[in-house]
Amino acid sequence: MSNKTTIEQLCGIIKERRSSTAEKSYTKSLIEAGTAKCAKKLGEEAVETVIAAVSEDDQSFKEETADLLYHLLVLLEQKNISLTEIEDILGGRMGLSGHEEKASRKS
Repeated sequence: MSNKTTIEQLCGIIKERRSSTAEKSYTKSLIEAGTAKCAKKLGEEAVETVIAAVSEDDQSFKEETADLLYHLLVLLEQKNISLTEIEDILGGRMGLSGHEEKASRKS
């Protein structure tokens, strides 16, 4: 049994798919299509998640949220940014109020 979270396992699978072919892997086809395509898909999933949150049942919202997370992870992989890098940023924000964190970014 793996000690990795589902998200960590999914990151590993997405990374492995980079070596696959677009014919065999939807993930590879997204990565090959480039940043703009990956970002567009993430945006589409974000909109679908918002719509599900306000107008559909909880199951649809959960499924759309899963799609949103997947497409975010694909975009991170496409840009060669690890989830750990994002976790580090979030960790650095811990202990700050949202207002303090936002103010700290203004330069």
